[in-house]
Amino acid sequence: MNRDMMQGFELFQPVQIKDALTLLDKYEDDSWVYAGGKDSLDWFKDRVKKPKAVIDLNGIKDLKGVRETADGVEIGAMTTLSEVIGNSIIKERYPMLTQSTEKIASPQIRNAGTLGGNVAQDTRCWYYRYGLPCYRAGGNTCYADTPSAMNREHTLFGADRCVAVTPSDSAPVLVALDAKMVIQNSNGERIVSAEEFFIGPDVDITRMTVLKPGDILTSIRLPKEWAGARYYFEKVADRETWDFSLVNVALAMFMNGDKIQRVRVVCGGVECVPRRLTGVEDLLTGEPINDDLVKMAGGVASRGAKTLNFNHFKVPLMENLVKRAISRA
Repeated sequence: MNRDMMQGFELFQPVQIKDALTLLDKYEDDSWVYAGGKDSLDWFKDRVKKPKAVIDLNGIKDLKGVRETADGVEIGAMTTLSEVIGNSIIKERYPMLTQSTEKIASPQIRNAGTLGGNVAQDTRCWYYRYGLPCYRAGGNTCYADTPSAMNREHTLFGADRCVAVTPSDSAPVLVALDAKMVIQNSNGERIVSAEEFFIGPDVDITRMTVLKPGDILTSIRLPKEWAGARYYFEKVADRETWDFSLVNVALAMFMNGDKIQRVRVVCGGVECVPRRLTGVEDLLTGEPINDDLVKMAGGVASRGAKTLNFNHFKVPLMENLVKRAISRA
């Protein structure tokens, strides 16, 4: 496969959302939405994705910035990761999003990469990204799920032909905060929860989100009912910077006296979607935090895990992250 240069395409730089949507309708499956470009350029350089039209959203001001609303905070999908980190409102009310965003890639990438791009990026499975004809690419096998495959970064849950995981560090946080994702196309606007935004191979093996050709993720809404909660986020990766999670955990919790009143716990790096641990949440709700409860929660977190050749270590890692999140939030 020739990987020495990008294939040619037409570049469009609209300044209004309606113009971007018109272009997406015109080019349909041959179009590509360009946000920060940190993922797009890799696809183009490797000649795996070959769009005829690239629609650059950077000129659309309505897709940028952080705004207070009656229901909480709304973040434009084209807001850069660095801008999310530096925003005082997010830092004060939703510090877990600040913490997780600080762990994404490197400062240089965060200066250009966007929050919308981070949550909408495709999987980092190297077999798929190299252009091999796996199930996700329209083929008839999963190269990561064979006796000799290197799959230490791959899934513990929800495998359905594909064993890739979502690479986004912000995604588990948005699910834990019960964020809402605002999507526009030429037919209008729809809003889905962050939990529903991400989809597994059992729903559609060719996509990792509900976004279809013609869709633009325009903003992300953080509800005020989770502002000021007790939070915990932790990411474990092979390198401290510029690396994707092996496993991460996001927890949002409110206490009533010494008992847990409400809690949402989500892990990344263990499934194709951010994995919400409803069993752990049910176990914790209404209970005081103690060593026995924390130990039980770790076991519940990994219940049903199915390991591959080289990712057995993820089970105790996931259990320990969940236990730390509960103890330290």
